[in-house]
Amino acid sequence: MESIKMPAAEVCTTQEAAKLLGISVTSVQQLVETGALEAWKTKGGHRRIPLSAVRAYKDKDAPGHVPKAASPAGRTSILIVEDNEMQRGIYQKQISSWNLDADLRFCENGYQALIEIARRRPDVVLADIMMEGIDGYEVVTTILTYPDLADINIAIVSGLTQRDIAARGGVPAGVVFFEKPVNYDELRGYLRACCAQKARSDRKN
Repeated sequence: MESIKMPAAEVCTTQEAAKLLGISVTSVQQLVETGALEAWKTKGGHRRIPLSAVRAYKDKDAPGHVPKAASPAGRTSILIVEDNEMQRGIYQKQISSWNLDADLRFCENGYQALIEIARRRPDVVLADIMMEGIDGYEVVTTILTYPDLADINIAIVSGLTQRDIAARGGVPAGVVFFEKPVNYDELRGYLRACCAQKARSDRKN
């Protein structure tokens, strides 16, 4: 689409789009490649994105848009972001056996997770850090940039060393960290606490 021409004031670069959306340049490139964000390339190979497309994504599909609740009142919505199919199966088996008053959903990558959060806000997000593309760490930091999502309980899972995590910026304030291999007794206690918190909140409302 090299023939498209728009006034300079109506387009932006991937770097500018990343700043406007509060995500990384890599994330913007992922959104462009998947068609979630309209863009084209100049003759020099540089991406140009209409500002109208950036605004539309931010208003409708980005996590800052307050989505409808994912679960009925009284039930806790748990979203697990994990790219390993076997691990997703283990989570499903373990958590389903705990008889929590909760609905469980899965995303295979960070991009899916951001879209899912925008569509149906969960009460709990459990994300593996290491994934291709938009990883779990970026999902978490993106959620934390939006005040409207401040009530989501967030936990991260990783086999990274403390030094590696510190190099990424450390575990964000308010985020729970589970080291791999996961201690499922600890995870069960955490999710039960989240469910109890959700029940108390629903009673108040």
